[in-house]
Amino acid sequence: MSASPLAAAPSPDGQVDLVTLGQRLRHLRRAKGMTLDQLSAAVGRAPSQLSLIENGKREPKLSVLQAIAAALGVGVQDLLRPEAPSRRAGLEIELAHFQRQGGYAALGLPVVRGGRRLPADALESLIGLHRELTRLLTEQSATPEVARRANQQLRADMRRRDNYFPEIEQAAARVLESVRHTTGPLSQRGILDIAEQLGFSLSYVSDLPGSTRSITDLRNRRIYLPQVASGKGHDPRAVVLQTLGHFVLGHPEPADFGDFLRQRVEANYFAAALLMPEKFAVDFLAAAKADKALAIDDFRDAFGVSYETAAHRFTNLVTHHFGIPVHFTRVHESGTIYKAYENDNVRFPSDVTGAIEGQHACRKWASRTIFQAEDPYSSFYQFTDTVSGTYWCTVHIESTRSGEFSVTVGTPYEHARWFRGGDTTRRTVSTCPDPQCCRRPPAELVARWAGHAWPSARVHAHLLAALPPGTFPGVDAQDVYEFLQRRSVS
Repeated sequence: MSASPLAAAPSPDGQVDLVTLGQRLRHLRRAKGMTLDQLSAAVGRAPSQLSLIENGKREPKLSVLQAIAAALGVGVQDLLRPEAPSRRAGLEIELAHFQRQGGYAALGLPVVRGGRRLPADALESLIGLHRELTRLLTEQSATPEVARRANQQLRADMRRRDNYFPEIEQAAARVLESVRHTTGPLSQRGILDIAEQLGFSLSYVSDLPGSTRSITDLRNRRIYLPQVASGKGHDPRAVVLQTLGHFVLGHPEPADFGDFLRQRVEANYFAAALLMPEKFAVDFLAAAKADKALAIDDFRDAFGVSYETAAHRFTNLVTHHFGIPVHFTRVHESGTIYKAYENDNVRFPSDVTGAIEGQHACRKWASRTIFQAEDPYSSFYQFTDTVSGTYWCTVHIESTRSGEFSVTVGTPYEHARWFRGGDTTRRTVSTCPDPQCCRRPPAELVARWAGHAWPSARVHAHLLAALPPGTFPGVDAQDVYEFLQRRSVS
């Protein structure tokens, strides 16, 4: 519900709102039938000074206010009331406040004066537009809830599709055909051929802005990429292909955070579909399934990609082509879920909004128990009995600069027979979300330590931060333009 146009917006510092004061002064002067010149003569102040006060651009001294009030035959309190003197005045006050906000100033648009010459319908329209602009800016910057809602909607769409996007598979197949790629994994030479076929050149630089993974100069059809040192955990081929994916898939500039997330998922999918082409990947998986030896490790090694990329690609293909429902998680060593997907009815922990990311995985799940294994870096398999059924999981640990993460692919019990490790005897029982499972300390520990412990919490700044602003969230446009300018003159 929007604020009443008769209510003056409060001053940020709690002082008298000068715009409202000016409107009340003008209203009372006109009601008295006085001109500025006449009021000026009565109070001994120049008309220009009174005009500045009426326009909310100057704060009058108390002595001046007392003189004005006396000349108008009202009390000083009548001038200082927070209410607008009329509905029209209230709209003009609201317009003035809107146009002083940083969000409007950043647009570089002219300031519209709300005087009598501005038609009432034009004023109403401007106020409506400003209210909507303010609502959108507030929604985008106030909390991460926008991102949470967008991510939930995207996950629901991925589940509905079984994480398979035929239109992206077809787009990737057409690109591969255009460079006559007919067998096996995609080489670096093949990636260069794809870029050239699409009309782009690649340039590896050392001064790419830190908030970007790549920058594309659309005027000169050049993609700038970082000079990635080995051992950082990123496949430079994927970065190139993700960037090209935006153009192959016809992505416009994202209109909101939901668009941004969807485009990122689609670009990542496109890159994986080139690095692990559907035809060859499905043939490989079909042979492994026939041998009852499906394994993410083998899938990774066959196409020379990271374990996480292979796990994601596995979820793209295995349900659609083989009818095997699956779930995927990426869990930090602290137990925090960073990524999750499921179409097998596994029950992930979630908050009251339904968000999964940021929640803690059950301590009995394979994604957590692997960290306590004697040899966590070897092949790890586990059955877990849960409230929604029994699941088999294969887990791998990846080390990053942010700590260690477990990457898990799981499936219901009856499908474990198709996987290597499906005969494991390792088994746990999880009753989460029952707090007795793993979220409530044992009674003996509570009795011994309750009231005698005071941990100093490590607060993660990203939990408190607003959603990054911008068309491409977190990317500073000035950094991007200055980079391109440097490159254009070098």
